[in-house]
Amino acid sequence: MAVQQNKVSKSRRNNRRAHDALVAANPNECPECGELTRPHHVCGACGHYNGREVIAMADEIELEDDAA
Repeated sequence: MAVQQNKVSKSRRNNRRAHDALVAANPNECPECGELTRPHHVCGACGHYNGREVIAMADEIELEDDAA
């Protein structure tokens, strides 16, 4: 079992963890609807990707009064 020989200082420990921070998202605006989307992903609001409709999205779902 590995046992350290000397105490690792806070500075040395934190320098080792310098690259472990989370990176903020980089959203782009959808050219079709203007919603913010992740790069290289289908827009969740309109279903477009790269200027064409990939997923057909329903405009509005009609529910009966009894079902709700």
